Amino acid sequence: MSALMWIAAGSLAAWLWLLLGQGFFWRTDVRLPPARDPGAWPAVCVVVPARDEAEVLASSLPSLLAQDYPGRAEVLLVDDGSTDGTGDLARELARRHGGLPLTVASPGEPPAGWTGKLWAVRHGIDLARAREPEYLLLTDADIAHAPDSLRALVAAARAGGFDLVSQMARLRVASGWERLVVPAFVYFFAQLYPFRWIGRRGGRTAAAAGGCVLLRTEAAERARVPEAIRHAVIDDVALARAVKRGGGHIWLGLADRVDSVRPYPRLGDLWRMVARSAYAQLRHNPLLLAGTVAGLALVYLVPPVALAAGLLAGDGVTAALGAAAWLVMTGTYLPMLRYYRQPPWLAPLLPFTASLYLLMTVDSAVRHYQGRGAAWKGRTYARPETVADEG
Repeated sequence: MSALMWIAAGSLAAWLWLLLGQGFFWRTDVRLPPARDPGAWPAVCVVVPARDEAEVLASSLPSLLAQDYPGRAEVLLVDDGSTDGTGDLARELARRHGGLPLTVASPGEPPAGWTGKLWAVRHGIDLARAREPEYLLLTDADIAHAPDSLRALVAAARAGGFDLVSQMARLRVASGWERLVVPAFVYFFAQLYPFRWIGRRGGRTAAAAGGCVLLRTEAAERARVPEAIRHAVIDDVALARAVKRGGGHIWLGLADRVDSVRPYPRLGDLWRMVARSAYAQLRHNPLLLAGTVAGLALVYLVPPVALAAGLLAGDGVTAALGAAAWLVMTGTYLPMLRYYRQPPWLAPLLPFTASLYLLMTVDSAVRHYQGRGAAWKGRTYARPETVADEG
């Protein structure tokens, strides 16, 4: 049991480092900072890329049209080749609910080298430029906003001097699989991109949550967004990196009143959500994949295995090391469960959820090499190295 004892010790050491040295990623208190209203409210264009979103649009678009914003604002919905009547439904919702002006446009099929969403965003930004807004709110068609969402975003951006302010929308947690998988998804994201590090001036960590991004138009032009990231599958992280490389100051935190209305009721739905981009996150690199699998196993799977094996073999040291690592893991997960209003007994199940994510990541790589990687709503995207550069 000596080998397993040393592995368990390594797992505990990793958890102690994650607890204290990874930007306190497990805390959930990074929220939109309160700010006083600016003296003058800048003009904002809300850009909504939408592809086959009729199922969720009635639950999200009215919340954008109903924004209580004192300045000039309008909504630009870019219908990205929908076949389910998304554009017509958007116009009908605008007629029925009123509120902010709505423009529905279509960019046509994306050319080689562009992902569909970013091609739609490009078209929306081009439309917005004619309105000369100071800010762009990039938000997905499945995101519902509280009436004061836009006001709070702009006030925070002005007060903090941020070029990009992003909130990670609270994802839907209703089915059993959503309760098991969704909070862990946000927990793992925060572990990779600690929110406290993202907001540091001069720091290297950069990320955003694509469902809700307020972006200063000048910063977008300076960073050549979205042209500079046109092939990105994980577009929100790529966007944040581009803005930060351009000298922008960015902020990311958890949302209180911005919610995703998209359901993922079955494991298969969640599996496809993760698997479509997991290998892209690893830059389609087999060595990074192997390292990720080994790291997930060491950090999340070794603690319960060491505890069980140590108890069965009468090795108290190995069992204690495994139990201690599992205890630290469980403690760091509890704040995220509280944020999602879920029972604390789900926290010890994190190793099982991590094993699912490990399998999803491997499946993402398999799909990629089978030519089915990064597939979304009828489109499959090549790895960036194989995309022709359009200059």
